[in-house]
Amino acid sequence: MLEYLIEYMPLLMFGAVCLLLLLGYPVAFTLAGTALIFAYIGLQFEIFDGDFLEALPNRLYGIMTNETLIAVPLFVFMGVMLERSKVAENLLDTMAALFGALRGGLGISVTLVGMLLAASTGIVGATVVTMGLLSLPIMMRRGYDPKISTGIICASGTLGQIIPPSIVLILLGDVLSSAYQQAQLDMGIFSPDTISVGDLFIGALIPGLLLVIAYILYISTYAYLRPNSMPAIPKEERADGSTSALFKKIFKALFPPLFLIIAVLGSILAGIATPTEAASVGAMGAILLAISQQQFNLSILTHVVRQTTSITSMVFLILIGASIFSLVFRGYGGDELVEELLSGLPGGIFGAVLIVMLVMFLLGFVLDFIEITFVVVPIVAPVLLAMGLDPIWLGIMIALNLQTSFLTPPFGFALFYLRGVAPAAIKTIDIYKGVIPFILIQLLIIAAVAYWPALATWLPNVVYGE
Repeated sequence: MLEYLIEYMPLLMFGAVCLLLLLGYPVAFTLAGTALIFAYIGLQFEIFDGDFLEALPNRLYGIMTNETLIAVPLFVFMGVMLERSKVAENLLDTMAALFGALRGGLGISVTLVGMLLAASTGIVGATVVTMGLLSLPIMMRRGYDPKISTGIICASGTLGQIIPPSIVLILLGDVLSSAYQQAQLDMGIFSPDTISVGDLFIGALIPGLLLVIAYILYISTYAYLRPNSMPAIPKEERADGSTSALFKKIFKALFPPLFLIIAVLGSILAGIATPTEAASVGAMGAILLAISQQQFNLSILTHVVRQTTSITSMVFLILIGASIFSLVFRGYGGDELVEELLSGLPGGIFGAVLIVMLVMFLLGFVLDFIEITFVVVPIVAPVLLAMGLDPIWLGIMIALNLQTSFLTPPFGFALFYLRGVAPAAIKTIDIYKGVIPFILIQLLIIAAVAYWPALATWLPNVVYGE
């Protein structure tokens, strides 16, 4: 009995963490505290090697000196600053003027603005809340069906998961880079290849754009089949009929954020800057954009800095807790146990990937993407990568999977964000019904990327000439 318990101690650890998180304990302290308790028990019964904990200072030093992770506070700063500078409001007004003559035009506008905000901020919660506050009252006032309205807002808000510069992709890139090197060393490759955050950024472009196109096609089809659910804006209520004035408004609203996006992503794609350096360009560009919108003062800067510090502190504290958990998990032979479990599944690589994706999808109901990235991915990624999977493809699949999880009722995070800012007249069941078609679209794109891995890997190969 004791031997059986020792063998499955890593799974007991993982189960204990999930249980404590469900009870509402803070993530970082739950990870670290559970790991240290299990390490103490193991030391008392002499079934755990304390040398593993001696590696902790080096792990923490590695986190502190990791240049890739510097991009996190910079992109967070950029996102929060843009959120405060009324970029979304100006974009929505402009897009509504451009597409207002079409049935479903406002829905298309919200989708495109969500895409631009995703590429500008990379923060899902901020995008969903911002779009909920700005666009939902307008859509209701224009006679839009509550179900399709809430579905569009939730779906477009989660684009921040997959469209660069996504915080998810930054964290995934760092974790997958370590996992890929570990997998190669385990296979006896002592000059391992590496992947970077830039690789994931480039790999995510085609799947992300396919999602946006699929959303717009669905909205257009729905508006055609059910015109009363998404009426066009009456001509007399649209922008000043002058074409030149409309184009001037479009240029003024679109050019600054588009220029910022191109400066950030373009510098990465062209190899001019690393993601961290590009993030600093984005942060500075967000300040200049806020100044140009006359939305910059000491009060706003103080709010942005505090918000950035709060979010960044949470991310790094979770990362430290996850590092302690990972060390103890490996000390109990957890990586060997996971490898044994995954390699023993029916269906080989396909079966292993399917089970991992399903587990991550379900965990997405109760854990944020940060916890999943820092806790689950380091455990399963080395095993999957050792089976011969492409790390870029795996990273994009994980990001798409988590994005779908955050949309899925009844526990999707995006649904909670929107419910928190939606008026009481909007029923929760309407939000749930509204996102179902978009979940099906997500699953279709995931299936496409799974069947044609080149959708995620072709562009990085072209850019880097591989």
